[in-house]
Amino acid sequence: MNIFNYNIPNIGEDFKTLFKNENIDIVRIVSSDILEDKLYIQDVDEFVILLEGKAHLELEGKEVILNKGDTLFIPTKMPHRVLKTKKGTLWLAIYMK
Repeated sequence: MNIFNYNIPNIGEDFKTLFKNENIDIVRIVSSDILEDKLYIQDVDEFVILLEGKAHLELEGKEVILNKGDTLFIPTKMPHRVLKTKKGTLWLAIYMK
């Protein structure tokens, strides 16, 4: 599989699990520029790498902007939401249990 071989969704985000075991999930996320307003509160730590595009997130009431190459660690139970993305934004998300 090639991580850059994907289709951009018209609405929302497409999640594709690349690897999974009892301790870690590695997921490719491709975002459109039309997103659902969704609050995430996850039971696992998340480390994301923005491979392409641009994303605006809200963490603890503050806006965080990620550009190509930026990384972000989101601890377990930290409320966060994706506010806005450039169409075709590509993420690599690593969920650690």
